[in-house]
Amino acid sequence: MNPHSPWIIRPFNGVFCACFALFLLLLALAGVMLRGKSERTKKVVLVTACVLTLLGFFVYKYFLSIDAEFHEATAAMGGFNWWGELPLQLCNINMILIPIAVLTNRRALMSFCFFVGSLGAMMALVMPGAGFDGYSILLPRMLGYYGTHFMVIIEALALAVFGLYRPRFRDLPGTVAALVLVSLAVFGVNVLLRATGLHPKANYFFSMETEGNPVLELFYRFVPYPWLYELPSILILLPYMLVITAGFAIAERKKK
Repeated sequence: MNPHSPWIIRPFNGVFCACFALFLLLLALAGVMLRGKSERTKKVVLVTACVLTLLGFFVYKYFLSIDAEFHEATAAMGGFNWWGELPLQLCNINMILIPIAVLTNRRALMSFCFFVGSLGAMMALVMPGAGFDGYSILLPRMLGYYGTHFMVIIEALALAVFGLYRPRFRDLPGTVAALVLVSLAVFGVNVLLRATGLHPKANYFFSMETEGNPVLELFYRFVPYPWLYELPSILILLPYMLVITAGFAIAERKKK
């Protein structure tokens, strides 16, 4: 690694901000190009983008599996395991859930993807794990990691930009219910992977162990049980959703 390379990417440095701006520009251009198009066309574009992102995700994971530098950086945590690299983390499960949401018109699921998907991907970008912080963006694993998470953010935001979803206060209970159900299902996957020995350290959604996350560590002090200790995070998510939804409500009122 060359620490003086102009392509080094870290949270909120110049390369990070330029990449984020580029992806937001792509979303804005897509919104302009699809203005006046049918809802079906918008859905096809968004679902196609998610499918391509999912394919790119597995290509990126392949390069990760043969990346010696990544294996060295993560050796203490068990290194690479395909069963631990499925798109089931909070930040990337939306590549699967967004197509399901838009094709079934389930508002609770669209709300989950819009709020939780974008927030989860942003958390992964500003708090990158071992092997993803302070390296050149030109490395295959860095292109895959940052490209995937930026795409998840704009795909989640595209639900609103394309007019497929508008946050409503009545959606929030369903969003919380969707979060609980999805996280519980993923917790079940963790239990299964550990019980079968396929991945003894499976920890999707961080529902088995906190892995040193300070917020989850705090929750664990009060609720020292796997998965259950994550439920207090709803107290953080709810104000976030209320502020965003209020912003949409104010904007619509002014428009009218």
